[in-house]
Amino acid sequence: MEPFTPQDLDFLHKRGNNLSDVRKQFSFFYHGFPFAHLNRIATVNDGIATLTFSQLEFFKHYYLSQISTKQIVKFVPASGAASRMFKDLFDFLNQDQSIPNEKIKMLYQNLKNFAFFSDLKPFFDNQEDPTQWDLKMIVSNILLEQGLNYGNLPKGVLKFHKYPDENRTALEEHLVEAALYANCNGICKIHFTVSPQHKSIFEQLVSSVKEKYEKKFSVTFEISYSIQDPSTDTLASEVDNTPFRDNDGNLLFRPGGHGALINNLNLIEADLVFVKNIDNVITEEKIQPTIDYKQACGGLLLFLQKQSFEYLLKLKNLDITIQEISDIIEFAQKHLQIQFSSPNPSIDELIVKLNRPIRVCGMVKNEGEPGGGPFWVTNHKNETSCQIIESSQIDLQNPQQKSIMAQATHFNPVDMVCGFKDYNGDFFNLKNFVDEQTGFISEKSYEGRILKAMELPGLWNGAMADWITIFVEVPLATFNPVKTIFDLLRR
Repeated sequence: MEPFTPQDLDFLHKRGNNLSDVRKQFSFFYHGFPFAHLNRIATVNDGIATLTFSQLEFFKHYYLSQISTKQIVKFVPASGAASRMFKDLFDFLNQDQSIPNEKIKMLYQNLKNFAFFSDLKPFFDNQEDPTQWDLKMIVSNILLEQGLNYGNLPKGVLKFHKYPDENRTALEEHLVEAALYANCNGICKIHFTVSPQHKSIFEQLVSSVKEKYEKKFSVTFEISYSIQDPSTDTLASEVDNTPFRDNDGNLLFRPGGHGALINNLNLIEADLVFVKNIDNVITEEKIQPTIDYKQACGGLLLFLQKQSFEYLLKLKNLDITIQEISDIIEFAQKHLQIQFSSPNPSIDELIVKLNRPIRVCGMVKNEGEPGGGPFWVTNHKNETSCQIIESSQIDLQNPQQKSIMAQATHFNPVDMVCGFKDYNGDFFNLKNFVDEQTGFISEKSYEGRILKAMELPGLWNGAMADWITIFVEVPLATFNPVKTIFDLLRR
């Protein structure tokens, strides 16, 4: 049954949407997305590689020996507002009474330890002792527009870290990181994906700090930005799976989630692209493990990619022996975590499996953080491969699947290095490697009404489902996410 009226079709046409794509997408509200089928957990020696000290040093040096001839970009998803980071503060501000809970007491007691403390002082006549400040006024001056407005700003421009002589935003720490591992002949390229309303804020901040860090690290930063393509927005649905319309009767589109950023990534032209979340940064004096493993993972990717390209040329030219085919199969299984449909795959299957984008994903030991993890997953084609899977993709009503998830030993910190050139030096079209069956549907509200919202396959989940995926264990010291304001107090 056609869910759209003639007026809807006219609206979609004027908006530039492909009608067949919209219909196909909307059908997921009726049928839902299939759950991922976990085959087993990925763990050390079964999907997750660990690097010995000598291997770490080898791949670091290999990376450094190669990068002078490579284009490198650091890709930082930074479009989200920081409002969720301050949920506890908003809850306190909105309650009728002024009695603080334990978290608000923690904020009060540690106020001087936050990097933004000095920016708060002018709102209290520069009094040094915050115990003399009104608690509700402290919270409102942190969150609201008459103060720092942190509740409405993107995380990237918030002051995260306190230093003896300065305070740094998350964006500044990403500049420091890039200077230390993505310095290619003195050029550091960083690409931020931002919301349209925040782009100017990022540009202003970069303009004010860029020269300072260029002088400190003797580099030149080339900063670029993109916004999420409106064509990747998804339609909202009523609870009964009919199209949701706003109070003016128009169809409602919503952002398609971070999976839409595969379009942004697809426009990057580089040999290596490092992907890392905006809120995962550490202070400069503790950054060395991050630099070591970034370089090593980059070196590992380049090393394996070079071997893969050599094998692909042999396979394409049919200039190959039986022994070499056996070596290729062993290489693909052992180092690229590729599983074949039979013990003796055809040359065509070898080419298809090897000729794909490749990513090396850092994995940390599971410490109870919310989010996805590494698993071996069997898809609808009965192909088993390494995938990053979120809990929302798992059928928790299935005891076997729930049991596999509970055994997970590692966690996905969203710390990847990607290569999406083929063996001829051409760029893959990354949209060809998306599993469109891996989105999910959640409940939201708009204008006081409940709606169902659809998110596209996640950037590191379904959007990269058909990539060659290599998991490497990285130390916890490389993972420092800021999901709440209190994470800024971590030592």
